Amino acid sequence: APSAPPAPVRRVLFVGDSLTYVNDLDLHVRHFAEAAGYASPSLFIDRAVKGGAPLKTLWKKTDARQRIAKEGFDVVVLQEDLPETDVATFHDYAARFHEHCQAAGAATVLLMAWPYERLDWISTEGIAEAHGSIASRLGARVAPVGLAWQRALKEKPKTRLYAKDKEHPALLGTYLAAAVVFAVLWCHNPSGLQHFAQGAVSTQEAAFLQRVAWETVQSYGAHPARTSLRAVSSCAGDRERQDLICKLFSALDADKDSILSAQ
Repeated sequence: APSAPPAPVRRVLFVGDSLTYVNDLDLHVRHFAEAAGYASPSLFIDRAVKGGAPLKTLWKKTDARQRIAKEGFDVVVLQEDLPETDVATFHDYAARFHEHCQAAGAATVLLMAWPYERLDWISTEGIAEAHGSIASRLGARVAPVGLAWQRALKEKPKTRLYAKDKEHPALLGTYLAAAVVFAVLWCHNPSGLQHFAQGAVSTQEAAFLQRVAWETVQSYGAHPARTSLRAVSSCAGDRERQDLICKLFSALDADKDSILSAQ
């Protein structure tokens, strides 16, 4: 008998610090998912967060581990505040969380954040390298948010991604982060989705940030399959298979767009 089709991502846990919970990143990701047609009673996106906490602290002093083990998440998004810690410690606790996620049947996505002035010892490129190297070693996914911020600011330097403290995200920064994470989790182009943060993001801003998010994800090669390790256990650790599946979906989306534009 043919195997069942892959199940979509339904249960997501964000593990991070204030870079995640300021402006409610998880809520914006949910809104993108709903706008894309993934809404259902089983869609559950939540967070285990602690202010100023690197993954080491989140591992030791929150209930994140217990929740991952017990609550049946499809995907766990790990956000390290890399300027707050060092690369070796980040790699250590990313690996611990990843092993814990694998044991629970959850996929791991590393949310690559951005540099900031208060702790300026590491650049966007350094943060990207730190995430890319550990992701390659673990077979984990990366949501390249920091690179999307860099791309957006290069194209439109006046875009207000940072809050006034030049560390935390302003609403547009969270919006761009959410678009990147959504694109990675669902392998879905966010461009054109009707999510404007209750009118706080203009249609022009939304279009720009959605495009930047998708371009960054495509250029980084961070697409996951539209599924979870819990739903398709054979995908565990098989990054090439997931990439092939997502390239197929991307090609189908491109064909659909070309057909519609020709009509």
